[in-house]
Amino acid sequence: MSGRSPLIAELTVNVLYVRAVIALALPALADLVVPAWLLSCPGGRIDIGATRFVGVPFLVAGCWLLLDSVLVRFAHEGRGTLAPIDPPRFVVRGGAYRVVRNPMYLANVAIVVGSGLLFQSWFLFVWAAILFVAFHLFVITYEEPTLTRLFGDDYETYRRHVGRWIPQLRRRETGAP
Repeated sequence: MSGRSPLIAELTVNVLYVRAVIALALPALADLVVPAWLLSCPGGRIDIGATRFVGVPFLVAGCWLLLDSVLVRFAHEGRGTLAPIDPPRFVVRGGAYRVVRNPMYLANVAIVVGSGLLFQSWFLFVWAAILFVAFHLFVITYEEPTLTRLFGDDYETYRRHVGRWIPQLRRRETGAP
């Protein structure tokens, strides 16, 4: 039996990664499909010149943050996915989750804002604002109450120390200035 244990552990991790990749369908819709459709619509262009290339770092950072959040943090650390029907089994606290509680949603918004800059489309800025409001409403009405119910004091402690969207300034533990 002990000979099968590493195989079972490896299969479990592989299944988690497959579930996480499947769960990337939702961000793909928000970050790729809808923006592609919006970019195909006539009008909506703004001329911002070379400033448009400021969008590249937003895109790179957003993509990295999204992949890290989904594949590393949720699948490996939390043993789940971003989908509400397959949530993590543990409060995820690694990576960007040490700084803000919702880096995955911020990643999606960064990708759309970066695309808006790069493709000079005010339609994408509007879409980014709609996404942010939708994410915020989802977080406060469903996600936070659900995580509080599932993880109790562990999540409440995390909430007190990590900001929802903006990093919290940490107070110094010692009396040093």
